Amino acid sequence: MDTAPRPGLRERKKQRTRDALVRAALELFTANGYEKTTVDEVVDAVDVSQRTFFRYFAGKEEAAFAVQEMTEAHFLDAVRRRPPHEPPLDALRRAVMANWDTIGEAIEAVVPIELHMRTFQLIESTPALLAAHLCRQEGLEEELARVIAEREGVDVDADPRPRVAVALFGGVLRLTARRWGAGQDFSVAAMRELTASYLDQIGPALAENWHTRDNRGAGHVE
Repeated sequence: MDTAPRPGLRERKKQRTRDALVRAALELFTANGYEKTTVDEVVDAVDVSQRTFFRYFAGKEEAAFAVQEMTEAHFLDAVRRRPPHEPPLDALRRAVMANWDTIGEAIEAVVPIELHMRTFQLIESTPALLAAHLCRQEGLEEELARVIAEREGVDVDADPRPRVAVALFGGVLRLTARRWGAGQDFSVAAMRELTASYLDQIGPALAENWHTRDNRGAGHVE
């Protein structure tokens, strides 16, 4: 008898269990607080054992960042797929915008977008999670810098430009995410629009004089 479909079915069942654990964990973290929520409460919500939880996650922190890890991997893949002729900042911008065109469905397959945003707010307001988040961002930016350096044919340890470009880009995205989280519209469309508007400011912020004749100080002398 042909048993080939069984591994696929088992994998899908495992993915459903993992997704259920992620959703339960994020709902409990955002409702009751990360520090106050126990693994026992998470597994009880899904009706599985602690052993099952630890089969998928090293601990609560890993569960808290599960969706974010997925979106980061999605973005890295999008950067790697950009055409080689695109300048670094253009490639990063086009990748993140294309990413927002498709990542919404991937997030919604695991948790509602609104829950994902509440989780981001939780991370920003929980010292232990914020420290882990900043550490993770540093690792992501280093990987992105190496991808950009490889695209441009430069040595990432000898040429500072890949890390400078990624640091600038990453800073803009962090600001965008904070503004999105502080708003009222948690839709992917709103995030995409805000991301585009903030990225549009990179060039003017770096290249233009912010002062105008109308706002120069009274003491200015021509």
